[in-house]
Amino acid sequence: MIRICSLARLNETVSGCRAQHVVTLVRDEARVFRPEGIEPDNHLWLQMDDIADPIDGMIAPSEAHVAKLVEFAQRWDRKGPLVIHCFAGISRSTAAAFITACAMAPEHDEAELAQRIRKASPTASPNPRLVALGDSYLKRQGRMVKAVSGIGLGIAAYEAEPFDLKWD
Repeated sequence: MIRICSLARLNETVSGCRAQHVVTLVRDEARVFRPEGIEPDNHLWLQMDDIADPIDGMIAPSEAHVAKLVEFAQRWDRKGPLVIHCFAGISRSTAAAFITACAMAPEHDEAELAQRIRKASPTASPNPRLVALGDSYLKRQGRMVKAVSGIGLGIAAYEAEPFDLKWD
């Protein structure tokens, strides 16, 4: 199971679900911290901004970010939940959760996984650049991009409620 949350809800989410693995998708290092009880090797920090196209002075999601995410997910023992968070728990984190689910469950239909995200979170709006990079990296031939397009944008919110993505 993957639990998705915002930065503000990270500590309570990690302690509440007893997670041992965390993925952070936040650029600003002043905001990044490792929650208590999480070992350094079990915390992946992907420094990026929440943008769909490159912008001078910002860090766009890249293939290198996706490669690190998939490698980290493959090392996750799945004995407990994986917490994935970004600043608001709406865009980068939902895209990373979708990529992780597609990597961990290659037999699952991308549209079904995207629908599970929508059902679990009305605010989820997976970052389209990150999803497209994940689609290419996982050789999903555009199916991930199409699946996320199919669920549309989530309702506007400053911060999402934490939610779970399950595929087993």
